[in-house]
Amino acid sequence: MLVLFDIDGTMLHSLSAGVHAMTSTLSDLHGIVPDFSRIEIHGRLDTLIWRDLAKVHGYPTDDASHAVFKRSYGEHLERRLADNNTVERFRGAKELVDATRAIDGLTVGLLTGNYEFTGKLKVRHAGIDPAHFIVNAWGDDGPDRRSLVPVAMRRYAEHHGRPVAPRDVIIIGDTPADVDCAHASGARVIAVATGHFDIDALRAAGADLAVHDLSDTQKLLQWITASA
Repeated sequence: MLVLFDIDGTMLHSLSAGVHAMTSTLSDLHGIVPDFSRIEIHGRLDTLIWRDLAKVHGYPTDDASHAVFKRSYGEHLERRLADNNTVERFRGAKELVDATRAIDGLTVGLLTGNYEFTGKLKVRHAGIDPAHFIVNAWGDDGPDRRSLVPVAMRRYAEHHGRPVAPRDVIIIGDTPADVDCAHASGARVIAVATGHFDIDALRAAGADLAVHDLSDTQKLLQWITASA
C-alpha cells in the first residue's frame, strides 16, 4: 500500500512564505510584482502557477527560464525561512506520518505541487524529516496534478520491484484537486479541511473520507488499513 501526503494545507501552513518567495524571485528576475489575485494557486502545481503568472505578466517560459526560476525561488524561500520560520505543522500531521510509517507493508510518500527542494524545505521546517517519505511525486514531475499519481505508482514499482494497485494508493490532501487526481487514477482519498476548503466542499468533491483535521490518528489508521 502507498499513502501519499500533500504538503501545504494538509500537513502544514507557512503564512504564504512560498508566495512571498515567488514574488521576490519574479521581482529579481523580471522586475515585476506578480498579481496572484488573477490566478488560482490552491491545489495547483508550482510549475503551472509560474506559467499562469507568465500569461499575466509576459515573461518567458522556456526550459532554461524555468530552471533559473526554480533555483532562485528555492534560494529565496530558504533564506526567508532561515530568517523567520513561519511554517506551522497542523495538529496530528507528524503523528499520522509516524503511525503510517510503522505499519508493515505500507510505504509513505509525498504528492505535492511543490518542487522537490522547496517541498522538502517546508516539511523540514515543520519539524518532519523529509527522509521519512520514500516515494514522491513533485510539482514538476508532470503537466498537471492528475499525472502525478501514475508517477508515484511507477516510483513505487521501481523502489519495491513490484507494482501497486490503484485501489492500494491513498492520497491525503486538502483540496478538490487532490480528490480529482486520486480518483482519476483509481486511488482513494482522505480530504482534510485544514486548507482553504471546508469539509462540505470536500465531501461534495467526492472525497472517500473527509475530516476536519488529522488529529484522530487511530480513526485514520483504521480507515487506511481497512482499505488494504
